[in-house]
Amino acid sequence: MAIKSNKDIKYLTSPKVVKRAKKYCRFKKNGIKYIDYKETEFLLKFVNDQGKMLPRRLTGNSLKYQRKVSQAVKRARHLALMPYVTDLLK
Repeated sequence: MAIKSNKDIKYLTSPKVVKRAKKYCRFKKNGIKYIDYKETEFLLKFVNDQGKMLPRRLTGNSLKYQRKVSQAVKRARHLALMPYVTDLLK
């Protein structure tokens, strides 16, 4: 049995190739230099439903701003502005 090449494969419909939007650092793009730990509504964008911080690979933040976000979330948690862990935070 001979191995068919990609040219021999016929599709009924063309396979969908989804091109994802390129992630970007929203802080660099918008020129935000300071992340306030008292703005809990803004910081909620960087945590999941359980209250865990989202990694850079998901948020698209640069390393510099990811560190600032994590520090702000930790400060907000320490002052009880945000919970450490919960169910259905959002």
